[in-house]
Amino acid sequence: MSTALQEGKRSISSIIDKEINPFVDKWEEEGQFPAHKVFKTLGQAGFLGVDKPTEYGGMGLDFSYSIAVAEELGSIRCGGIPMAIGVQAGMATPALTRFGSDELKKQFLTPTISGDLVACLGISEAGAGSDVASIKTTAVRKGDEYVINGGKMWTTSGCQADWMCLLANTSEGHPHQNKSLICLPMNLPGIHITKKIDKLGMRSSDTAQIFFEDVRVPSKNLIGEEGMGFTYQMLQFQEERLWGVATVLTPLETIIQETIDYTRQRKAFDQSVLQNQVVHFRLAELATEVELLRSLLYRTIALYVEGNDVTKFASMAKLKAGRLAREVTDSCLQFWGGMGFTSEVLVSRFYRDLRLVSIGGGTDETMLSMICKYMETLPRK
Repeated sequence: MSTALQEGKRSISSIIDKEINPFVDKWEEEGQFPAHKVFKTLGQAGFLGVDKPTEYGGMGLDFSYSIAVAEELGSIRCGGIPMAIGVQAGMATPALTRFGSDELKKQFLTPTISGDLVACLGISEAGAGSDVASIKTTAVRKGDEYVINGGKMWTTSGCQADWMCLLANTSEGHPHQNKSLICLPMNLPGIHITKKIDKLGMRSSDTAQIFFEDVRVPSKNLIGEEGMGFTYQMLQFQEERLWGVATVLTPLETIIQETIDYTRQRKAFDQSVLQNQVVHFRLAELATEVELLRSLLYRTIALYVEGNDVTKFASMAKLKAGRLAREVTDSCLQFWGGMGFTSEVLVSRFYRDLRLVSIGGGTDETMLSMICKYMETLPRK
């Protein structure tokens, strides 16, 4: 491991220990963490633009370093804050970085990397989640503006965001060729944040339902080419999914270790719970599965950094991460007995938080369909 990477990990760990973890319980209870404050701290330390160009405030490193940051963020004692940081650093900005104009990048990317602006991603709608092609929000060109109507659902950081990377239909035609990505300032007339959604988990991360009513945005806010939004978003999804996998590894390790510590001291029938073969064997199996997931992630990242299409492997890693998160949290919670069913222990929080991994960013079923497509086993319509 390089000295720079070791120093970076120590720096993130220090921020988490001093600026985040002491307040997580409070933010979970309040249903929102102060995104501007936390992101400014991370931005000043350089962690919101690790793989972004230096001319816009990034570090200019390759994507593997961003994944190293994501792994370290898994030390945060909840799932919501790493998820929101992921939106800021690796989900709302890849398309802007790759295809946006210099003017757009200076207006939106630079302050997002510095933590001065909070970003959100507007893809999912009430009637279109993993089926991105089915979105209904429109952006109609009128002169040098787009007029936006519709709505977005499940928008992470939507209640606090300063701008949205919005996917909207900009023309009629084939659903894969009629969409565009637009940088949308969230303070424009006609934008209505109608609801902060009450969720099962990820409680410290605010999630909004948003409606657009004749919202006018300059046409120069278009990212790249009109009609290429679906393609750009599919590319953007790969980094989102890999980030999500990376942030799961450390929590799973933490849950396994805390379960070992608890079952070692917890007595039942005149011996520690850990002495039961069914317990220590199960924990060994789970630890092995976590290491296998890490190996798949690292292989995928290595291929991605070399410029390969990693859709199949990223889908496999995302699928496995979601399923393993459910398996680890469920098995470990069981070994905590009645304490596992309280809100006082970390395993119950991650049992709720990590359930989202199999849903958000593409469901398990969507991942399976993509894997089958690359294996050429998906039935033709």
